[in-house]
Amino acid sequence: MQQLNRKKTPIVMRNYGRILQDMISYACELEDKEQRDAFVDYIAQCMRQKNTVWNRDQESGTNRIAEDIARLSQGRLQYEPQK
Repeated sequence: MQQLNRKKTPIVMRNYGRILQDMISYACELEDKEQRDAFVDYIAQCMRQKNTVWNRDQESGTNRIAEDIARLSQGRLQYEPQK
């Protein structure tokens, strides 16, 4: 019986999960600025949805999402919500 290969890196923010963490890592590697910005907007949308599931009592503001994206990307990505 063969074992599955699982990632050993720790999940930094459990409320977002490993998939969003991997998405942010991928976005950091994108060279096309327009594509990267669009992907960061999508990531922020997913983070808002995850926050509503985990924190029903708190409103997930754009400031918190922007701070979390900057923290997870170690300052390489900046999220600016579209107005």
